[in-house]
Amino acid sequence: MIKYTKNHEWVKVDGNKVTMGVSDYAQDSMGDVVFVELPEVDDSFSKGDGMANIESVKAVSDVYAGVTGAILEVNEALLDEPELINSDPMGDGWLVVIDMKEASDLDGLMSEEEYEAFIKE
Repeated sequence: MIKYTKNHEWVKVDGNKVTMGVSDYAQDSMGDVVFVELPEVDDSFSKGDGMANIESVKAVSDVYAGVTGAILEVNEALLDEPELINSDPMGDGWLVVIDMKEASDLDGLMSEEEYEAFIKE
């Protein structure tokens, strides 16, 4: 199951394990990504907290935690190849895996259909 935030992050849910990245719409809006600053494994965040930065040729964009929890993994490949966010934002361009603490955090997120309608507004 994939859900979306209003800040254009996606969260893929697998039990309590949540993989997160930025949407195709977000990467397209940012332009060419040149640098990514990721959190450390074991860092904890509450839903909505800033947890990473993506620098593109246009600007620096904050990435916000889609759920509350601790970082289990970070995508180290992005440190050498930040452009993976542009080429495969929903696949190889993932940012982090979070150990979700509150399943209720998913309640405020959008389905793919709701997100598509949201970005057309």
